Amino acid sequence: MPVLVITGTGTEVGKTVTTAAVAAAALAAGRSVAVLKPAQTGVRPDERGDAEEVARLAGGVTTAELARYPEPLAPGTAARRSGLPAVRPHDIARAAATLAKEHDLVLVEGAGGLLVRFDEEGATLADVAELLGAPVLLVASAGLGTLNTTELTARELRRRGLDLAGVVIGSWPAEPDLASRCNVADLPEVAAAPLLGALPEGAGALEPARFRAEAPGWLAARLDGVWDATVFGTDV
Repeated sequence: MPVLVITGTGTEVGKTVTTAAVAAAALAAGRSVAVLKPAQTGVRPDERGDAEEVARLAGGVTTAELARYPEPLAPGTAARRSGLPAVRPHDIARAAATLAKEHDLVLVEGAGGLLVRFDEEGATLADVAELLGAPVLLVASAGLGTLNTTELTARELRRRGLDLAGVVIGSWPAEPDLASRCNVADLPEVAAAPLLGALPEGAGALEPARFRAEAPGWLAARLDGVWDATVFGTDV
């Protein structure tokens, strides 16, 4: 099934912009793309959600959102406080499978990290990936502290028997410090998975046309890009 689940090591690591870059690179390679956001939190009905932001940056993708909650909280907590129904893993898997029938690639973007809860029963994005039998792309930050959260997430994926496709650095600083430069080598080691790209800091603020043109240069061939990890961060 052509589904890729995208999660992060936490919030604000560049997950949505990375999803947009993966979508843009796939579109540039001639593939049809759908983006599924199971639960959008902290956004009003009249505001643009993450799926719509991906479409703005990447271009012609199909978007779907299953639930929206007004408070910027974990989906399970936001659903409980709003009195709205929680989104369930089987609903997410069913929606992704339906989209996969008509698209070459379906990107399922989670909320926060891998184990953020969707409902009161403790269901997570990992459960969705298991139902779909889909690989998981992990978006991580560049600097100090990222090795711990990356390894914890990778270990949990392996414990569940899930496939970690690789790691993408969601925001590579214009002037990387020593920790960031060293993490280029250390991230794939602690994740036991390849480094599949690095998005430049501020990529989400680029004009959409420029974003789409440059996106393949930020991602490795497995993600329809031309980025080369062997020459990235070679000054370390």
